[in-house]
Amino acid sequence: MKTLILLLLFSPLAFLLQNDEVTIYLVADSTVADKPFKNGNPEKGWGQVFPLYLKDGIRIDNHAVNGRSTKSFMDEGRWDKVLSLISPGDYVIIEFGHNDQKIKDPKRYTDPDTAYRANLKKYIADTRAKGGKPVLATPIVRREFDEQGKLVDTHGKYPDVVRQVAKEEKVPLLDLEAKTRELLINYGEESSKQLFLHINPGEYSSLPDGRADDTHLSPYGAFRVCDLVVEEIHSELPELVQYLKD
Repeated sequence: MKTLILLLLFSPLAFLLQNDEVTIYLVADSTVADKPFKNGNPEKGWGQVFPLYLKDGIRIDNHAVNGRSTKSFMDEGRWDKVLSLISPGDYVIIEFGHNDQKIKDPKRYTDPDTAYRANLKKYIADTRAKGGKPVLATPIVRREFDEQGKLVDTHGKYPDVVRQVAKEEKVPLLDLEAKTRELLINYGEESSKQLFLHINPGEYSSLPDGRADDTHLSPYGAFRVCDLVVEEIHSELPELVQYLKD
C-alpha cells in the first residue's frame, strides 16, 4: 500500500493535478487596480474585470494599487510580497508609468532613462529567478485633447522605454498605450468621456459633487481596455488564448 501511495504522489499525473492552475499576477497602478464597490463606486481598473474574461484553470491575483510607481511599489514591500507567491509557470504583468513621471514626488518619481528602465529590468529578472514569466505593458493613455481636438501625449518617454526594455529582455509586450491611443482617437473628444470618470453631480452617493477625471477608468472604460488586453494576448501570449472565454 505504501509503495502505491508513493507512486501516486510522485507520478506525472499527480504533479499535473497539484499544479494545474496558472496564476497571472498584476503589478501596476490605479488603472489596473481593484476598487471598492461601496456606495456604487464607479471607478474600476481593467484588472478588476479581467477575471470575467477567463475560463477555469487560470486565475488573476491583482496586486495593483492606486498611486504606485515602479519605485514606490518596491519600496513599500509590495513587490517582495508578490515574489513570495510566484510559482514556476506563473505570469507577471507589469504596468507602470502614470506615477513614475511625477517629478515633484521623490517617493514615486523615476527618470525614464535610468531608474524607470532599471526598475523594469529588476521586475523581469526577479520574476525569471522564481521561474515566472514576465510580461511588460505600456501605460494606458490619459484623456487629454488640445484645442484642435487632437489627443495629447502625456506620457513622454515612458512608453518607449517599456517597448525598448521588452525588446532587449525578450519579454512579451502588451502595448496598451498604442491600443488606448487608437481607441480614444476613434471615440473622439466627447464620446471618449464615457471611458473615464465623467460623473454628473448626484449620480453616485460616493461622488455627490460629480467628477471629471481623465485618468481613471469608468466601468465601461475598464471593460473596453480589457478588450484591448485580450487582443494583445492573442498576439503576444498565444499560449494563454485557451483560457479566454469565447
